[in-house]
Amino acid sequence: MGRAGCRCRRCGAERLISPRPELRLPPPLLLILALCLTAHIGQCQVATAQCRIQKCTTDFVTYTSYVTPALDVFDTEFCKALRAYSACTQRTAKSCRGNLVFHSAVLGISDLMSQRNCSQDGPTSSTYPEVHHEPCNYHSRTQHAHTHSHGHGQGHGHGRGQCHTQPGYLFCGLFGDPHLRTFKDSFQTCKVEGAWPLIDNDYLSVQVTNVPVVTGSSATATNKITIIFKPYQGCTDQKVYQAITDDLPAAFVDGTVSSGDPNHNSVTDSGATKVQTLWIVEHSPGHHVELYAGYIDVTVIVRQLGRYLTLAVKIPEEITQAYDASQDLQLCLNGCPSAERIDRDGLLPLPLAPAALGLQLQPPRRPGPASQAHVSPYNSPRVLDAEGAQERCREQLEVQDIYFHSCVFDLLTTGDVNFTAAAYSALKDMESLHPHPDRWRIYPRGSAPSAFYPALPLFLPLLCALFLALVQ
Repeated sequence: MGRAGCRCRRCGAERLISPRPELRLPPPLLLILALCLTAHIGQCQVATAQCRIQKCTTDFVTYTSYVTPALDVFDTEFCKALRAYSACTQRTAKSCRGNLVFHSAVLGISDLMSQRNCSQDGPTSSTYPEVHHEPCNYHSRTQHAHTHSHGHGQGHGHGRGQCHTQPGYLFCGLFGDPHLRTFKDSFQTCKVEGAWPLIDNDYLSVQVTNVPVVTGSSATATNKITIIFKPYQGCTDQKVYQAITDDLPAAFVDGTVSSGDPNHNSVTDSGATKVQTLWIVEHSPGHHVELYAGYIDVTVIVRQLGRYLTLAVKIPEEITQAYDASQDLQLCLNGCPSAERIDRDGLLPLPLAPAALGLQLQPPRRPGPASQAHVSPYNSPRVLDAEGAQERCREQLEVQDIYFHSCVFDLLTTGDVNFTAAAYSALKDMESLHPHPDRWRIYPRGSAPSAFYPALPLFLPLLCALFLALVQ
């Protein structure tokens, strides 16, 4: 499962970083102090052994997450949760004097009880309510397991700062020559010619087949994707989806477009809706298909751009860990074998000069309003020099991160301008599926944006100590 999802309020950090008039700190030191406060302000109050306001808050949030407005008992259960929250704050009031989070919570509880017309006296939520269990809905199933384990006092420690865990999600993407973004956000460019497993666990198998792109080059690209949704008792039989160049179907191999009972209901914040266990949506015939597996909460995006395919996957971390030693060769999980890597620590070596590929240089096309929608015909290479390739990639990729550099590499390697659209689509699919926006951008080693920030956590304690020494 994912990491504990608790965050503490910054409790007036803006006032704390404002220096006294007689203490005029230079901007760099103010930045250091702000970083110190941002990194540790949550820990300063959660880690206090006596004040347990964070425990009160996370218990309230966890309890109310199982009660939605669609349920008839919502008002009653929400008031129970508020009374339990209030009682918890009263028990820790003495040790929380001076704690801004505590006082904010007390005021918030009072406001909510007034808005909901909750009485001060009445039953409290000492146990978790029975929630309608949908075994073929991942969220319902994991919440049911969470409730069951909590009700029996299992799996939830009560150490300081302990929070209830929530499902964590991972992203993996493959596009271009091919470029791989792993579950750990490692970005690699690989040869991996032939069939290779991207994902292989007890629930899902994703395999890609890569073929050489240009004679005399080690670069390959994906022309076949096979996705196997393995049988899940009571929800779905095994379903196989297969896409190859010029055949991006909107159905599984057996001709069906969904699996599971379409008539069972799932209760959401907007009410009861009918859902299916596994289904396919065609967004653009022959170019863009998405697959959804509700029973394991997996989303897969498959595209064809030019002659080759791209893939993007969002999957719960728990699902990715369900494999044995025989399934350890998974590119999304462990990356490409070192012998198959083209890049070195994120650096892409520039290909040979275009003349070495036996192709004739053509001037770059100037950016135009329809550049994003342009896809060149097959077998029409337009080889550019480095400057022309960069200009072409800048038409769609404004930030010079790893997707931009991959685009330049692909154009110089293949002369196929469709790889520009592939890089752009891969970036957009990543942004739509990746669960952590702060990790979206990856820069090659030595690029200015990455030179400081990735190393910041390592130097933050030193910066804090330096700041304290300077202000004393």
